Amino acid sequence: MNLPSVDRDKKTAKVKALIAAGAGAATAGLAVVGAPVVLIGAAAAGTGYLVFDWFRYRAKRGMRF
Repeated sequence: MNLPSVDRDKKTAKVKALIAAGAGAATAGLAVVGAPVVLIGAAAAGTGYLVFDWFRYRAKRGMRF
């Protein structure tokens, strides 16, 4: 079943947000466990990219926050 463009964009944005949130939770988990700072920094950089990608996706399509 083909979704209208707006519904498809909302679904994609939701998936991107869930992935970014999961990466953020994993980064926080590494910090709680006491992982090395280098590992936490790399995870935070990856999470930052995913959040930026989600933000850019929503902004490009004119979605409200």
